[in-house]
Amino acid sequence: QVQPVESGGGLVQAGGSLRLSCVASGRTFSSYYWGWFRQAPGKERDFVADISSSGGITSYVDSVKGRFTISRDNAKGMVYLQMNSLKPEDTAVYYCARMAGKGIPVPSWGQGTQVTVSS
Repeated sequence: QVQPVESGGGLVQAGGSLRLSCVASGRTFSSYYWGWFRQAPGKERDFVADISSSGGITSYVDSVKGRFTISRDNAKGMVYLQMNSLKPEDTAVYYCARMAGKGIPVPSWGQGTQVTVSS
């Protein structure tokens, strides 16, 4: 299985914004839910958001609701995460993954992209 490739991370001050991108190629890309996860230092990888195959249904962990927006472009095989009003607690490595079920990723991880939010 082809691993996704994430990009767009960086260092930003609290209150700032970043847009993460994920290239998730494959003939079946548009058939599946895709999601974003994050792993902070010393912690487990946690669910952040996911999006349905058509893009019409999205869900978010409570801590990012109203600040983050997940989207996708099926023609390009891309998944995005727009992150606004960033907080220091958003600091983590962010990963995208195809979803195997509610909150459950297919465990084929890319290298992730580091997001660091300074206070």
